[in-house]
Amino acid sequence: MGGSHHHDHDHDHDHSRDHGGHGHDHGHHGHGHHHHHEVTADAGKTFILAIVLNAIFVVVEFGYGFVANSTALMADAGHNLSDVLGLVFAWGAALLSRARPGGRFTYGYRGSSILAALINSLLLMLACGAIGWEAVRRFGHPDEVAGTTVSVVAGIGILVNGLSAWLFAREAKEDINVRGAYLHMAADAAISFGVLVSGALIAYSGWKWIDPAVSLVIVAIIVITTWDLLRESLKMAMAAAPESVNVDEVREWLAQRPGVVDVHDLHIWAMSTTETALTAHLVMPQGYPGDEALDLIAAELREHYKIGHCTLQVEQGTTNHACVLHPHD
Repeated sequence: MGGSHHHDHDHDHDHSRDHGGHGHDHGHHGHGHHHHHEVTADAGKTFILAIVLNAIFVVVEFGYGFVANSTALMADAGHNLSDVLGLVFAWGAALLSRARPGGRFTYGYRGSSILAALINSLLLMLACGAIGWEAVRRFGHPDEVAGTTVSVVAGIGILVNGLSAWLFAREAKEDINVRGAYLHMAADAAISFGVLVSGALIAYSGWKWIDPAVSLVIVAIIVITTWDLLRESLKMAMAAAPESVNVDEVREWLAQRPGVVDVHDLHIWAMSTTETALTAHLVMPQGYPGDEALDLIAAELREHYKIGHCTLQVEQGTTNHACVLHPHD
């Protein structure tokens, strides 16, 4: 048998937990899980605040939409409700992804963040369908709409959503879920502004068709902003490499390491919305290069490609270890 060594570089979180969160700090160069945890802890407070604020507003907005007979307000409330649900999912996933691996869940519950992003975007699409249907129905039978009430409530909406978006803005780059929350809040603020303008126009001109027309514009905006989130979370759920990682570049880079003549069975996938894993077989005819050489590769992968969990199998190339998924390797 060709000497086949497995070398697993996970630098798992257990160390950092046992030592009050400071284990392995030296090896992370600012990119590791340590940083990820702080983001999540901060995001937790942000999520709770945004959920409470928005949940209260949904109830108020829907009530007034009903009283003022405005689909645009009810549409906005429906969209805000789906956002509250989305925030609850995203926050739950953020908490779950910090739980320790155990039992059958050897990755912990990190994958829940991918599912949350997926469910979140699907919910928004559903909300769009319902709102669009109601708006189209209203074109046939336009009703009286209390424009001034609509504008006032939408004005409050701008404040609530603007504040929520601002709270999430800092962390939106780190995590697709926080980005989802941020996008929704920013879109909500813009949509509330549209509703405010439509209310003012209705109060001024008395044109009833403005209300359902604005509802349809809202639906179009939501579909366009959600499409990317849906596509990206679907890809992650299918174990695709995240957008931020160039697979060919990583393959090239590994092939150029000293002593490596071939790289096969390279798999890169998202464990969660913020963490990436890699496994690869490195063919090294001179044999096992020692732990330090592999530690260096792991550190570089973390530093340059933000891949925090890599497992490398070293082979001497004397037998065929290639996996069935890649018969051409």
